[in-house]
Amino acid sequence: MSIDSILQVVTIGSAILMVVTILLQQRGASLGAGFGASGELYTTRRGLDKNLFEASVVLAVIFILSILVGLLIPAFKL
Repeated sequence: MSIDSILQVVTIGSAILMVVTILLQQRGASLGAGFGASGELYTTRRGLDKNLFEASVVLAVIFILSILVGLLIPAFKL
């Protein structure tokens, strides 16, 4: 396997896992909370919600770094 194919697998895998972790996060407030109708807009994350949030941040960083490395690799092949 070349480095290009490994980066493609990492990028696609992190994108899929990031989508799954974002969709699994619970939304504690209704639509009206975004417009000030509820006081629960700022809450502390606990338990599984916190772990899913941290995992989605880590996956987003991996996704962005894999794209940047994939863009920089052709510059080094000259």
